Amino acid sequence: MTVIRGHWSLDDRLERMLREVAFEVPPGTAAVTVRLGYDRAQGVLDLGCGSPRGFRGWSGGARDTYTITEDWATPGYLPGPTEPGTWHVWLRLHRVPPQGLDYTLDIRAETAVPERPAAEEPPAADRPPRRDLPGLDGLRWYAGDFHAHTLHSDGTLTVGELAALARGRGLDFLAVTDHNTVSHHPELAATDRGIALLPGQEVTTDRGHANVFGDVGWVDFREPADSWLRHARDHGGLMSINHPLGGDCAWLQPLAERPRVAEVWHSGWWDRRWGAPLAWADAWRDDLVAIGASDFHREGSDGLPGSPTTWVLAEDPAAAFEAVAAGRTAISAGPDAPLLLRLGDELLALDADGLVLVRPGGGRQVIRGDRVLVPAGEGRHRLETHENEVMALCA
Repeated sequence: MTVIRGHWSLDDRLERMLREVAFEVPPGTAAVTVRLGYDRAQGVLDLGCGSPRGFRGWSGGARDTYTITEDWATPGYLPGPTEPGTWHVWLRLHRVPPQGLDYTLDIRAETAVPERPAAEEPPAADRPPRRDLPGLDGLRWYAGDFHAHTLHSDGTLTVGELAALARGRGLDFLAVTDHNTVSHHPELAATDRGIALLPGQEVTTDRGHANVFGDVGWVDFREPADSWLRHARDHGGLMSINHPLGGDCAWLQPLAERPRVAEVWHSGWWDRRWGAPLAWADAWRDDLVAIGASDFHREGSDGLPGSPTTWVLAEDPAAAFEAVAAGRTAISAGPDAPLLLRLGDELLALDADGLVLVRPGGGRQVIRGDRVLVPAGEGRHRLETHENEVMALCA
């Protein structure tokens, strides 16, 4: 066992937030285990790992221990050869007090593989009946959520448990977007869950978060945000700005080019009479594609999957990213909430009797009835209550 002790100062954090602590892995190593110790009452250190082959995992502040073997790894980390050479513990100095923060790293290079923790796949949940929604040009509307976490980062559910919860909420698809890792991607392909689980990564920094969608490989959060967008584009993916007005994780990153997709409606939009998210969206890009997301981590925190719900007009739920790229989206407060859908040159207001349709130019009309078609103009429309609480959005 190797024990490394050190101290991080606030000056260290301001000089360079991400630090790498080197250690050696000798030939014949079958498992690498790292344990981080520090006073969590005083600060926060985020944890990750790099090996000679590159990125090996990230768990942020959610864990203080990880194990990597050839056949399995702690959630958030990638299994594979434990090649000899110089490895690095990645430490992000997330919160360091003025007096600094002592830390200890206990590192074990073991010749025997520890027993793999047991995991069971829950049965697929029953899905509520689908809403009666019209199709268009051979496409159908599907309900989903573009932002959720598992125990591969700071969530509490396994991928299977999250899938069962989302399906039971009436969702057709769910993007699983753990922080700064893609270790969850191999678990998304199971076909018996009754919901399409789509690959994503929440690229997470102190100056903003973004989701990169698609099977595009690991996106290096240590690089400037412009590189995240290039990576997504070069590998056939999409990038979305997350919760841009989200308190201490609001979007502050400089960008030479603004992505077209943004998480305009987040579960943290508690008072939907507050117009700042819509004002931000109007200022971001004229052709912005709005999506919504729960940012689910655990029950009792954030929103449940589908709070809000993003609807996509697509060939099937697995084609949700293609629908977003084409701008075919709508957002409602939940799977059964009032809904506003674009159907060519018309809008369908569903379960919206008594709500107010607000057009892009500010024109307003009361919806009378539970299933009403009205003419559609260009731009983003919304449904509000008479007290200006937003209930639904559509492009």
